[in-house]
Amino acid sequence: MISKGYLSPNSKSLCVEAPNGHEVFALKKIGVEDSIGIFRKAAKPLVIRGEGDRIPFDDNTFDFIFSGGARVEMSARPFDFASEIVRALKPQGFAVFHVKANDSYSLNSFLDLFHSCKLIKVLDIDGFNPSMPYIREIVLKKENHGYRKKPGDDSKNCSFQAHKQELVQKAEPLIEEEPLKPWVTLKRNIKNVKYFSSMVDISFKNRYVYIDVGARNYGSSIGSWFIKQYPKQNKSFHVYAIEADKAFHKQYASKKKAVTLLPYAAWVRNETLSFEINDGPAQEKVNKTKNKGRGMGRIQPVKSSRGELNTEVNEIQGFDFAEWLKNTFTKRDFVVIKMDVEGTEFDLIPKLFETGAICLIDEIFLECHYNRWQRCCPGQRSTKYKKHYRHCLELFTSLRKSGVLVHQWW
Repeated sequence: MISKGYLSPNSKSLCVEAPNGHEVFALKKIGVEDSIGIFRKAAKPLVIRGEGDRIPFDDNTFDFIFSGGARVEMSARPFDFASEIVRALKPQGFAVFHVKANDSYSLNSFLDLFHSCKLIKVLDIDGFNPSMPYIREIVLKKENHGYRKKPGDDSKNCSFQAHKQELVQKAEPLIEEEPLKPWVTLKRNIKNVKYFSSMVDISFKNRYVYIDVGARNYGSSIGSWFIKQYPKQNKSFHVYAIEADKAFHKQYASKKKAVTLLPYAAWVRNETLSFEINDGPAQEKVNKTKNKGRGMGRIQPVKSSRGELNTEVNEIQGFDFAEWLKNTFTKRDFVVIKMDVEGTEFDLIPKLFETGAICLIDEIFLECHYNRWQRCCPGQRSTKYKKHYRHCLELFTSLRKSGVLVHQWW
């Protein structure tokens, strides 16, 4: 550090989350006398009380800040941790970090936390104890212009998606040939899914979010799949359930702390919509088989082959899903979406691209609706949807080309 000019004997230095003061002792030993450490439990004279997300010093105090032992990764609030380091660091000062994660996605996520800092160096070195067998050393320099920006809408700049393409290339292949029994083939395909969080480290994110669009009841996919099966890397995810069907709203009242219910329909604008609950012959057989007893809801009513509405139709409120994403999240958040919206995906996905909100999404589990073979009636296709399987493939392909890891949901 000294030979590269990042550190000098005159540097006022801070070691963040230094439990025993070893880093501070090392600095003093090489002549950097004005050094101090912070940890939640003091170990005076080398370490005083303080934490990474609440540094007990004024703005622009230190020339050099060090954080080792993967402390940023272990922080429950990495965004606050980064903000405090930038705040306490002088303009043109250097911050050095030792982290475990060594993939390109985690590096980009890490750099997103330090918006007002310039990357100087990344070096992969051997670790010095079993807890960190390898270390990625990252050196940042604080720019002259103020503090880091508050999270804002960077969504129209999709340049950061490039490093996600590596993950898309590792994803399970799309099912190219239309399945004769999609309800079987697609459900089995979930075993082949290569989850985003099983391929890279997701530690350097501000928030972790799961959005279930077309959630139905809690056990439909939130409780039965996401909570039980999705690999979360010990992160706490906030869950949003977007469901317009009032029949499912009551059960979410008991899960207020675990799930935020948005009792509306995800749509391309804010407006009142007609909402159909389809209980045609095909759906009735599926409902009995699955013991669910409730048809699937969709925004646009569809007439039966006899020209009669075999449905329940209500007025519901639709909301601009893309705009909500942009107003609620930033690229510093880790966002996973499951979307099962009975054909509305052909409206929602283009709007996500048009507004740039697609760039905020890391992973999508998407059920695509088309005129598939019917479960109830061998040899007959559904008349409920006008799209064909090839349209679904085009939709999945466009998402993957944009750097969004999309999987075929059932």
